[in-house]
Amino acid sequence: MAYDVYLVDDDASVRDSLQQALELDGRKVRGFASMESVMEVLRHAQEPLCIVTDVRLGAGDGLQLLSAVRAYDPQLPVIVITGHGDVPMAVLAMREGAHDFIEKPFSPNRLVASARRAIVQRQLVLENKRLRQELDQGADWGLVGHSQPMRELRRLVQAIGPSRVDVLLMGETGTGKEVVARALHAASGCSGPFVAINCGALPETIFESEMFGHEIGAFTGANRKRVGKIEHAENGTVFLDEIESMPLALQAKLLRTIQERTVERLGSNAEISVDCRFIAATKVDLMDAAKRGQFREDLYYRLEVATLQLPSLRDRAEDIPLLFNHFLAVIAKRHSTEPPPWAPEDMIQWQLRRWPGNVRELRNHAERWCLGLDRSSAPLGEPASSLTEILARAERTLIETALRNHNGNVQLAADALKLPRKTLYDKLARFHIEASSLRKPPE
Repeated sequence: MAYDVYLVDDDASVRDSLQQALELDGRKVRGFASMESVMEVLRHAQEPLCIVTDVRLGAGDGLQLLSAVRAYDPQLPVIVITGHGDVPMAVLAMREGAHDFIEKPFSPNRLVASARRAIVQRQLVLENKRLRQELDQGADWGLVGHSQPMRELRRLVQAIGPSRVDVLLMGETGTGKEVVARALHAASGCSGPFVAINCGALPETIFESEMFGHEIGAFTGANRKRVGKIEHAENGTVFLDEIESMPLALQAKLLRTIQERTVERLGSNAEISVDCRFIAATKVDLMDAAKRGQFREDLYYRLEVATLQLPSLRDRAEDIPLLFNHFLAVIAKRHSTEPPPWAPEDMIQWQLRRWPGNVRELRNHAERWCLGLDRSSAPLGEPASSLTEILARAERTLIETALRNHNGNVQLAADALKLPRKTLYDKLARFHIEASSLRKPPE
């Protein structure tokens, strides 16, 4: 059973009274009489969302328990209660990392309110840990973003990747189709190579030879055997970018290769077995192209068994701060410089732009920003989102900037924003912002 609160007090009557107050607020509470008993359970059971402890516990005290919990998990909030406290003890408890310090006598509402804040903070930490794990995985693949479309895209990559099923990627220019293809390849665990073929860049005269290979004497100038890209991708992935540009005559041969998992080199009648996955990418509606006679309908149906639709940047504008900072860090490292700062009003402008070139365009903008070539925001044109979405993005950006300016200190950020601390905590929970992640790294 998962508990919201572990309540530690060696006085049974006091413990029962406090437990009742917390349970009336809808909390699941487990009581303990000693430091040893709670630490034993903490090490071998599911963690609570917060711990409430009296400072006097017979064997040991609440401050020792606070230190032990901080050593176990520094982000698990601990509320310390005492009837013998004074200012130095309160300062020591807060310095040691206590979430709150409550001096007896106090009303039950005081404890309930403090526990609520601690639980919200813990839930925020746990949610951000989960998102950070996803983002770490995503960053390894290049799938950076915490928006719902990107979380769903990462989920699908993790689900489809190991299956090695052929995949069709659909998305506008610059949405990262090759990045997703490489992520699927990485998730497959296959030992073979990732072979990318830009169907729109290869001249038709050499397309077949590049794709399928050729034997000696297959055509004038073929003075040595060539292994084609599909055959080279054995136990790996063939990525067919801009597949809508593939010549119709070769689409039929590709269809046979995908169905039979064999290739025939030019100048040969021998079939060579291939074991690879095919991932095709397009920025057009292939079914519509098939109706116009520009794409084979049977090839489309062979490819669209597993289809991933990549979101445009304007549909995940909340990812722009994360993406922009990610690009700045990478670019600044390459140029051996520090990432230049940006102002909240800059980010608000960027989140309102339509970005027709999507992530690729944003990355180019980050490059210019890092080099000092473009430190002004372009005209907006028509907003890409509703007023509600625009205001939410602006609010999130201002909150993150205030936290960054105050090294992740919520109270100082709340003061700067002229908000009650509880209101800011509520907004942090709503926007899934982890204040500690915005602290400056130690020198």
